[in-house]
Amino acid sequence: MVATPLAIMILFSVASPSLIAKTSTGPRLEPGLERAVKWKWTVEANADSEWGLPIQDIPALHPTPSTAQPNQLALTPSTYEVKKGDVLVRIAKKFKVSAADLKTHNQLSGDLIHIGQILQIPPPQERRATKATPSKGTDDDTQAPPTDIVAQRVFLDRQGFSTGPISDSPTAEFERILQLYQSEKGEVPAVAEISSPSTDYALRAVDFRFIAPPKAARAHAPSAQAQPTPKPTPPPAPTYDELVSAKFLAYRSPWEFVAERFHCDESYLRKINPSLGSYPPVGTSFHVPNVTPFEIENISLTSEQPEPDPAQPVTASITGMCLLEIRKSGHIVAAMPLSKARPGLAGRGEWKILGTIPRPAMATLQEPRVVQVETSSPFYTNPNPTPVQARATLSAPQILPPGPNNPVGVLWINLAKGDSTDPLPFGLHGTSLPSEMNSFEGIGGFRVSNWDIIRAAKLLPNGTKLQWKP
Repeated sequence: MVATPLAIMILFSVASPSLIAKTSTGPRLEPGLERAVKWKWTVEANADSEWGLPIQDIPALHPTPSTAQPNQLALTPSTYEVKKGDVLVRIAKKFKVSAADLKTHNQLSGDLIHIGQILQIPPPQERRATKATPSKGTDDDTQAPPTDIVAQRVFLDRQGFSTGPISDSPTAEFERILQLYQSEKGEVPAVAEISSPSTDYALRAVDFRFIAPPKAARAHAPSAQAQPTPKPTPPPAPTYDELVSAKFLAYRSPWEFVAERFHCDESYLRKINPSLGSYPPVGTSFHVPNVTPFEIENISLTSEQPEPDPAQPVTASITGMCLLEIRKSGHIVAAMPLSKARPGLAGRGEWKILGTIPRPAMATLQEPRVVQVETSSPFYTNPNPTPVQARATLSAPQILPPGPNNPVGVLWINLAKGDSTDPLPFGLHGTSLPSEMNSFEGIGGFRVSNWDIIRAAKLLPNGTKLQWKP
């Protein structure tokens, strides 16, 4: 039977609303990148040794003499390079810290150190700020007690099994990592070993080198009259023009800074700190998950990748496009949630980990990735469109500057296919939206949280094999 033109018209009129509804609902795009996701981007190494906002632009670093506190303006923790004859106890005594504090701050499992090792010496105000909160007798009755889920997440995170941004909700990432831990270790997380799954952190003046001043504060001086505590609401999403005009893509609020520092979902952080305002000042104490802090101030321009050790080979795998596993001598040492930044990315077979680019910037000439010439009509779409390369729009690159809110985060790891040593145009990197990296498309390649990409870089030597698993 041959369909009549009328029948075809009726069929099209019935089918088209659903087709239109299906195609009109596009993917969610990372704020500020709505147009940028269509362009080619390249990763740029940051040669600038300056890391953070310019000191002169940070009001918190210029307090009045009456409000300045001892050591408040120390910009970074001290470092010490281990020399011949050094032992941990003597180094601790030299800097007037306990050996236990020194080991904890440097994530050392024992007293063994080696010549040339760089130790981080935490300043006194930081050690006071991260002192563990007693499990009972808290002074703030408004703080929500940690749940079993939070305790499990803290335990897993400490073991190198990242569950994504910590909250009191059983997310898919949490369930996946929990199951992996139980299958690999043959045991449930030993939550009882954690004396306190939560701690307190007091904002330091130096933290504001990485936090953008509020827009209202730039336009208006603070009023001397006491004001009611404002409801803590996130700042508005950035525009593309704001992103490319910035010199450093800082955290948009102290909330975002503290949430990432303690591997925490920002909405959960607000939930357990209900009395704090929209832009907490220096000295504000936050209740936070008791994990090893992500110290953005200590991200070096030099690579932190370890040297290959044939006696303890390292391998990595990406499973189901949602999980990165790292193994040493066949034993898992770290696992973390992963997502792809843009559609069409996939992998199979064996790839390779190459070198890292710390503090990356991203550059574009606004050149479309691919323009496809379609031969189509209302009733036909060419199944094999011809790709045609489009010309660049700009004559000079436009730059998304480095910083924690760069779409590819604070570190980029180059990838190659098979035995090639040529970096691919997409890599493994951090993200500016750890709580929503599965929900938004953006630029880059395969992303994990900023705290996880630093953890991964410290475990993955250049040349590590990367396997793709279904």
